[in-house]
Amino acid sequence: MHIVGIHAHAAAHRHSHAYVHGACHGGAVNDAHAHGHGHGHEEGPSARHVVVSQILELGIVSHSVIIGLSLGVSQSPCTIKPLVAALSFHQFFEGFALGGCISEAQLKNFSAFLMAFFFAITTPAGITVGAAVASFYNPNSPRALVVEGILDSMSAGILIYMALVDLIAADFLSRKMSCNPRLQVGSYIALFLGAMAMAALALWA
Repeated sequence: MHIVGIHAHAAAHRHSHAYVHGACHGGAVNDAHAHGHGHGHEEGPSARHVVVSQILELGIVSHSVIIGLSLGVSQSPCTIKPLVAALSFHQFFEGFALGGCISEAQLKNFSAFLMAFFFAITTPAGITVGAAVASFYNPNSPRALVVEGILDSMSAGILIYMALVDLIAADFLSRKMSCNPRLQVGSYIALFLGAMAMAALALWA
């Protein structure tokens, strides 16, 4: 079974490489094969995009609630100002990523509105809850730290996996990116600049 799997993987790799090579150099692909390939994957990408958008929404929502709660219970302006800056910065780009996933999933209007509504309401809801419990809530208590750490680690794992596997990899392994070296270089530069900007924001905030 292992040998068969190796041969199957090698054959699929040769097929994928030949397809991309032909597409990049203007080569034509067999119409019958392309027709069968299209029918075989007609529903796959749509279902995949729906799952990706839903999981990304879950990670963003859980993270946004924790940030809103931390901002709501904060009393010092020195703590509030960096949190507001970090919140505005990363929520802005998370909204772009989630909006792109929802657009690719081609959801119905009500489903898209519902996901956008939850994305928009979770952080203000967390701030409201934090402000309401600020008088008796101790964010430095062991129980609060454990709950916050568990929720943060879950949302961080979801967001890292989604970013690396379903967002960055899907774009960098696409045929458009593979056929354009200049676009690859520009995309890598933008990726590393964005990572450095987020790291600097995390150190500052």
